[in-house]
Amino acid sequence: MNLREVHEKFSTDEQCLQYIEKMRWPDGVVRCPVCGAKGAVKVERKATSKNKRGWFYLCSEPSCRQQFSPTAGTIFHDTKLPLIVWFQAIALMLNAKKGISAKQLQRDLGIGGYKTAWYLNHRIREVMAIGDIPKLGGIVEVDETYVGGKKTGQGVKAGIDAKDTVIGIRERGGELRLVKAENATSAELAKHITKHISRDVKMVITDELNAYPKAFIASGIKGGQHETIKHKEKIYVRGIVHTNTIESAFSLLKRGIIGNFHKVSIKHLQRYLDEFSYRFNRRNDAGAFTETVRRLCGFAPLPFAKLVSDETA
Repeated sequence: MNLREVHEKFSTDEQCLQYIEKMRWPDGVVRCPVCGAKGAVKVERKATSKNKRGWFYLCSEPSCRQQFSPTAGTIFHDTKLPLIVWFQAIALMLNAKKGISAKQLQRDLGIGGYKTAWYLNHRIREVMAIGDIPKLGGIVEVDETYVGGKKTGQGVKAGIDAKDTVIGIRERGGELRLVKAENATSAELAKHITKHISRDVKMVITDELNAYPKAFIASGIKGGQHETIKHKEKIYVRGIVHTNTIESAFSLLKRGIIGNFHKVSIKHLQRYLDEFSYRFNRRNDAGAFTETVRRLCGFAPLPFAKLVSDETA
């Protein structure tokens, strides 16, 4: 859904709220977010203000009687931004192939402060996490790359040691997974390979990094399933053996970081990787907007204090 379509379909906050209600309770049965009871009663407000909606639900359970709206207990909970802005931000993030920075979001949507735009950006990213998904099979490419700026000064590591490791895993004709890793050792690679690739995979293709053979053995993938393309010998394609598809995804990621975000914090790097993977895997999916709003309805609130605390690293 593009920005024009969002504006046409959701021109008021009430339309956005009704859509959120539909995404949260698709069966039409409203449930109390506190006690879980069904059969809440819709109550119209006699007086409204810009901070209060014209109606709310009242839990029918006598021991509860909680007042709530469709946004209660979700990432939308207690937001100070109009829901229209949220929906427009979702559309912009999904349609920006290389991502959109908080500063650009602030300008495009007329958001008052950078911190507010940044907070909005990260709350939407929060629901783009990979979650519990099937392991990849068929022909899978695995590669590693490094992101981060230059670090100078006495005693500061340089080159790759100064950068953060990203492992890319992509199934041919299937999904992309980008994950932050501690390093590119065989033990670290094995951990992510085990999580994301099926042991019954037809073929796994990598470059000649020495850590890969041990990593595949540790993850239960046989040597006959592993093919290597030798970039150091200037060989980039050998029939169907190549890593061009995962490298194209890395190229998109790096152009986004360098051109749009300029720099990203290691603390929040996985959120950016989740965003790129999520958008890439749904680049031809007309239902991506609907899925994202549904996910936002299913995630608990993310307070700003928790987002910036060390616990979220």
